[in-house]
Amino acid sequence: MSASIAIAPSMNEFFHEVVADALKARRVETTTEATGYLVSLLCEYAHPGDEAHVPFSKPLTFLLRDALETEGPERLYKLRSVGDGVLYAIGFFGEHLTQRGADRKYIEQVGASAYQHAAAMLRLRRGAAKGSIFSELSAQFERFSAVLGDVAEETIGTMVRDSQSLVRVYERWLRTGSSRLAGELGMHGIVLSRGGSS
Repeated sequence: MSASIAIAPSMNEFFHEVVADALKARRVETTTEATGYLVSLLCEYAHPGDEAHVPFSKPLTFLLRDALETEGPERLYKLRSVGDGVLYAIGFFGEHLTQRGADRKYIEQVGASAYQHAAAMLRLRRGAAKGSIFSELSAQFERFSAVLGDVAEETIGTMVRDSQSLVRVYERWLRTGSSRLAGELGMHGIVLSRGGSS
């Protein structure tokens, strides 16, 4: 177990602190429920062996279509899974996806659409005016994915244990130019110049 994880009393508290900082830094106005949802999402995806968290077993449009064609309570579960999977993937691996030729805006639209359909289901079921947390996730999808991108950088930065992980942080900094990662590299004695060399 790494020392950085042992510092936080729990994974939930660790992610809550990092998410709150990222929301504040990006000036994202959100509800307590949405903040809690993002924290729960991160905690769930911290267990990589879970079969439920493999959202891209098919093209995204097929996953969304399959979810929309599903009947009963399973439909809400599938819509939520598509939305959650896309939100997490864009937040943590968005740069990798775009480097491989994926259209980030299109992927975000699929995720936002999945949440929007989930919200519509709840509105029909419960008669709720806004359709729950999923309306907020849909409306702020792009901003929330950027927040999760900040969380990814924070998480990667705190996981520097050896020279190999330090190189990974440096390579990510080269791709993103993140000031957060630059600060982490500075704490390990790497002075970065504006041109990207050190």
